Amino acid sequence: MLWGTAGVGALGLFVALEIAARRYGQPGPVADQLAAAIFAPKPGPLYGGLALMSVVLTWPQRIIAAGVAIGLDAVLVLVRWAADIKVADGHFFGNGALLVMLGYAVIAVTRRTGPERVLLLKGVGLGLLLVAGRKTGDSWLLITSKTRPLVLDQYVATADHALGNPSWLAGRLLQATGPFGIHVLDLVYAKLAVAAIVVALYQLRHVVVERRFPSHHLVRTFLVIGLLGPGIYMLFPVVGPVFAYGPGASGTGGVEWAAANLWPHTPLPITTPQLMPYDEITPRNCMPSLHTAWAVAIFIHTRKGSRILRFAGTFWMVATLAATLGFGYHYGVDLVAGVVFALTVEAALRALDRGWDRQGIQLVAYGTAVFAALLVSYRYLPLEMARHQEVSGPLLILAMASVVYGYVRTARLWEPAAVAARRPEPQPEPV
Repeated sequence: MLWGTAGVGALGLFVALEIAARRYGQPGPVADQLAAAIFAPKPGPLYGGLALMSVVLTWPQRIIAAGVAIGLDAVLVLVRWAADIKVADGHFFGNGALLVMLGYAVIAVTRRTGPERVLLLKGVGLGLLLVAGRKTGDSWLLITSKTRPLVLDQYVATADHALGNPSWLAGRLLQATGPFGIHVLDLVYAKLAVAAIVVALYQLRHVVVERRFPSHHLVRTFLVIGLLGPGIYMLFPVVGPVFAYGPGASGTGGVEWAAANLWPHTPLPITTPQLMPYDEITPRNCMPSLHTAWAVAIFIHTRKGSRILRFAGTFWMVATLAATLGFGYHYGVDLVAGVVFALTVEAALRALDRGWDRQGIQLVAYGTAVFAALLVSYRYLPLEMARHQEVSGPLLILAMASVVYGYVRTARLWEPAAVAARRPEPQPEPV
């Protein structure tokens, strides 16, 4: 029933986003996904989705699936080349992966029965959900730019004084590192989904043997964060410091839309914030920082992995936080909200698996209250926060730290108690 309800809800969301995107002259997630079966696909996690689906396959089946996908892509590339069909850079491969996933869905319905059919359909659904999540996100970002002409960047930038304008500082530090530091952080920021797939594959490595999925894994957290986050974008539209206070980026606004060209070298003056109009191209995707939320989720889900995986999860989180600030995509207060948001979502999913015990309800309620308080303070108290940095800054960090502490404490209570090995009773020696 849970999988069925989730499927119906996802289908309803896709249809609604398709209709909304069509109103603005763009294809929605359903049309994009159908087109990707034949036409040159946009860069995205199509092969990542195939990799996730393959956790329900044996190794020979995985090799065959990968070979068929690559072969189909090679044929389609040759057909486009022979027909002189021009495609954009990076839009060459991916059709084969999608076609193989759809083929396995047909196999599950026609050639499998009982638990084996359910398991294969779950694998296919997991892979397709990853692909659909990316396309759904693109539609959401389009909708935020079209329906929210006024942004709250002046409010968030003013509130960011409480933390000492960390994006301005990180931007200058990143520029001082030169091309190497910029390239490394850009790679980490752009490949966050790849890191998540690697961690998910590690968590799901035993599915093919156990013939069942674990009750909780990273993909669930990733998808729920991506589902809920854009709704908050609509309530709290923010474009980010590089767009609101900097030179912008090619094709996504510019200085003509910025309040002032200050980022990252000139500290922002403390003035009364106002709503600010912005273009209909740049997504309003800053509050909260979903890159931060996803990076925190990766960190959490690598804690029980190998030493290398734990190190990689820590590195990816730290580097992602540095990139979000250093490239000017987010304010410091976005990151604080992103951490609270991620921990609250993770706690809710784990509490759902456990049956909503008292500790889970308290933690989710507290995280939700803190997150709401952060947004309210950014919107209605930014000037007071900027003028009293010595109080507001520590309070922000304390609020975030309290949610972190609550999650760690509750997660430890949820861990199965270690059963001490029973010491053997002394036996009388034979006479």
